[in-house]
Amino acid sequence: MTKPPAVIVLGPSGLETGRKIVAALPGAKLHGRAERVPEADVSFDDVSDHLRRLFGAGTPIIAVAASGIVIRALASVLADKRSEPPVIAVAQDGSSVVPLLGGHHGANAMADRIAEDLQGYAALTTASDIAFGVALDDPPKGWTIGDPAHAKDVAAALLAGESVRVVIEAGDAEWLRGTGLTLRQAQGEADERGNLILILSKDEVLVGQGETPNRTIRITDRPTSIVGPDLVYIPPVLTLGVGCERGASFDSILALYHRALGECGLTHNAIACVVSLDLKASEPAIDEFAERAYRPFRVFSAAELEEETPRLANPSDVVFAEVGCHGVAEAAALRAAGPDAELVVPKIVGDRATIAIARSPRAIDPDRVGRAPGRLAVVGLGPGDYMARTRATDSALFRAEDVIGYQGYLELLGDSAAGRTLHPFALGEEETRCAHALALAAAGRSVVLVCSGDPGVYAMASLVLELQERAADPMWRRVTVEVVPGVSAMQTAAARAGAPLGHDFCAISLSDLMTPWDAIERRIEAAGHGDFVVAFYNPVSARRREGLAKAR
Repeated sequence: MTKPPAVIVLGPSGLETGRKIVAALPGAKLHGRAERVPEADVSFDDVSDHLRRLFGAGTPIIAVAASGIVIRALASVLADKRSEPPVIAVAQDGSSVVPLLGGHHGANAMADRIAEDLQGYAALTTASDIAFGVALDDPPKGWTIGDPAHAKDVAAALLAGESVRVVIEAGDAEWLRGTGLTLRQAQGEADERGNLILILSKDEVLVGQGETPNRTIRITDRPTSIVGPDLVYIPPVLTLGVGCERGASFDSILALYHRALGECGLTHNAIACVVSLDLKASEPAIDEFAERAYRPFRVFSAAELEEETPRLANPSDVVFAEVGCHGVAEAAALRAAGPDAELVVPKIVGDRATIAIARSPRAIDPDRVGRAPGRLAVVGLGPGDYMARTRATDSALFRAEDVIGYQGYLELLGDSAAGRTLHPFALGEEETRCAHALALAAAGRSVVLVCSGDPGVYAMASLVLELQERAADPMWRRVTVEVVPGVSAMQTAAARAGAPLGHDFCAISLSDLMTPWDAIERRIEAAGHGDFVVAFYNPVSARRREGLAKAR
């Protein structure tokens, strides 16, 4: 998931420019220093800490500030340039737009767009960007480069007026048609394996010049270890279709996957996404496989997959009787790869699982394939202090697109909510907010429902699961619900008191909104007879004033 950018404004003088950038970039949020930009979507106090948090979460940063401020803030957290998000500094008047980091993740393209909207100048410093309009060491999103060092040699050759041979084994080379490059068909048109051959050169190199290139670019879906010393690009042209029985194991899918890649000489890096039938949206084995393979998981309806029946190598009436389409693995792979795709690995059957692989003639954008299975994490914020939150809760928030909760709980998130769409609800709207969370997740969003304390202790987790179980909408029932524990109020209170929960204890809510007071009294008496340490929840409210005194 590409995160929406954070537009950082430090004071009123950069506010107008910041607003223009937010308007130009879909999903962008205005982040402002609390005491100087109160109208911001997200407020922060410490500039350096906020920038480091955003950078660590992989959020693109566009700072309307001096580049030195940004550089000094992020210097201590810089590591692998292949994993860093775009970081751009913009002059307060919008006249200069400087991509500082993240060229491998679209910083240059983003800087060009911002400069165009602001009528400013994008200060690109990469040689190939300036000369060719593309960066050879920065292929498009989803592509993999074999050895980035080879890109320097190819760029140097092109700058020197040499031509470069382009061998296309999979996908296409259209992204190489930069403003300063010419891509044309070679005289031989194809090599001994039938692969298309093109010639890449600077615009001013005449046709016929340098027609015997010394360097080669190879676009392939084969492993780089068997390709040779060329500059290799691996496009995301393969889709992995998976079908399985309920309760199949992760290992069974993994074994089939390794077998398919090995037998067919394909590379994992060319897999654009993992796909299946929507009935399998909450199947743990497929979900775990996609997550551990670092590939998006997308699903299709039975009706969509049934349309692929004429293209299937192994249609099955048995499968149709069970799920409403004549194939799952093959049909899903072909559907995801497009109408002109080919089935390169027909269905392989293993222990309670099947897989198939299809190839598209062009790169695949997983965001345009099927729909994502719903994900809903119900998290606990603990007592509200950031230091008392669990790392699992922070991880769920980092992955979220939408965050839902009582308004007061959302305000406790601070910087952790940066770049997410917030859905605030009032007290008393518990069922409504749980239903809203399930509906968003069922639509394919990555959703977090925020609770205080622990979500399973007098909070929303049980209500979410109850609503899901009795839901009329089948897509609600296919949402993957994860309950992320937090530090409960009784744990916090006990830690303040010493260690009263060191032996047997119980918790009793004194709220009689859903439980009759007679039942509450019986539980209190039973706890007293059992000599339990008792944690009383919901002791008083504006309406309930006597319960705690009665309980004592």
